[in-house]
Amino acid sequence: MRHLSAAQVARLAGVGPGARPYYRALADGVRERIMDGQIPVRVRMPAERHLAEALRVSRTTVTAAYDLLRERGYLESRQGSGSWTALPDPATTTDNPWLGTGGDGLIQLHAAAPPAPSALVAAVREAAEDLPRHGMGNGYDPMGLPVLRERVAARYTARGLATRPEQIVVTTGSQHAIQLVLGLLVGAGDAVLVESPTYPHAIDAARQRGARLVPAGVTSEGWQPDLLAGAMRQSGARLAYLMPDFQNPTGALMDDATRAALTGAARRAGTLLLVDETWQELALDEVPATSPMAAFDTDSRVISIGSASKLWWGGLRIGWIRATAALARRLALHRSAVDIASPVLEQLVVARLFDRLEETRAERRRALRASRDALVAGLREHLPAWSFTVPRGGGTLWVRLNGDAATPLAEAAAGHGVRLAPGPWFGLEGTLEGYLRLPFTLPPLTLAEAVRRLRAARAGGPLGAGPVQDPVIALV
Repeated sequence: MRHLSAAQVARLAGVGPGARPYYRALADGVRERIMDGQIPVRVRMPAERHLAEALRVSRTTVTAAYDLLRERGYLESRQGSGSWTALPDPATTTDNPWLGTGGDGLIQLHAAAPPAPSALVAAVREAAEDLPRHGMGNGYDPMGLPVLRERVAARYTARGLATRPEQIVVTTGSQHAIQLVLGLLVGAGDAVLVESPTYPHAIDAARQRGARLVPAGVTSEGWQPDLLAGAMRQSGARLAYLMPDFQNPTGALMDDATRAALTGAARRAGTLLLVDETWQELALDEVPATSPMAAFDTDSRVISIGSASKLWWGGLRIGWIRATAALARRLALHRSAVDIASPVLEQLVVARLFDRLEETRAERRRALRASRDALVAGLREHLPAWSFTVPRGGGTLWVRLNGDAATPLAEAAAGHGVRLAPGPWFGLEGTLEGYLRLPFTLPPLTLAEAVRRLRAARAGGPLGAGPVQDPVIALV
């Protein structure tokens, strides 16, 4: 293994004698040199004592810097073997903004999470009135309340896919749905095909199962069916996770010809399709009509999942799975090791929101369209070197940085009051460093301020003036 001397690390870190706190400045300097490639990954670092001597600081200071680097995932150590540089797993490192509380005053551009619709208060009130009628039982229904399963099934049927309530399992959000399906159907060592880029927590769920991840590229312009078909066939993928409706993060919309082609390819390869329709209801412009991917399924291999989080509100924590009635029963039995059932009151609230589907969808579309247009205008004015395709639906822009690097930019932006989601979070093996996902789920004035701060962060300008305050929504 290659190694660096204490003198080399001291020179590369470039920490001035007046830096305070010194240990953090040293850790930041080493991290920055790793990210810009000046300190390679998998290089042995000098012993703490030797680096302390080279820097003329106490060994305790270097120990604290090494501890911080290990905590952030940039250093690995083994007793008797020393320490060597590493790249953090973006799903687990403690300086990953996905794990933040959101209570730090920063503009939260790392999460595509819209606020609740105005109809939520009435839906909660009506659900509370409904609750006594459901209080005679024990409250545990692993399949979900019949009233909500009927609403979900009716929505699939209205979209052209005949569905019975017994084909629906209510889950505690879409992430829970992904976990349930993978937990039942995927084993350690099984190949799971994922789009690249894709939803980060789907990658996490597959890794937790010990699956072998197989990436297949997708862009804002869409999918290449022959490449995905080849990847399924050559990898022997047990399951493929796809988002055909305003894909997160690219915003791409899959046409019916591609849906049919990929469903046929999965049938020939023996691959199950887990189709995430979380953004399906949120077309913002006129788009060609599309059918649910399961409409092209001839042998029960398409499993669909949906969620209340984007159309209504993430705080409800309600999602669902559509499958065959037999598989739905197996999933309900399998969930008993996880959570037994979803909360009754939240299910009743979502059932009432289904009764207001058109009203709430129209409200959400108006808000997202205004925010999208404000974000696009701000980027074109202040950061014209960046490029992107304006999505016709969903809630995110997938931005090509054209020379900038996403991870250092995210670190700089945090100092300017903005949390970002750099491209590598959405891919495998450190790829997609040249991309950034920017959601447009915040109000237009907030997004305009966020773009101003991004410009300052990119230029190395002065820090932002503190948390931005929207006339309606105070960011916390």
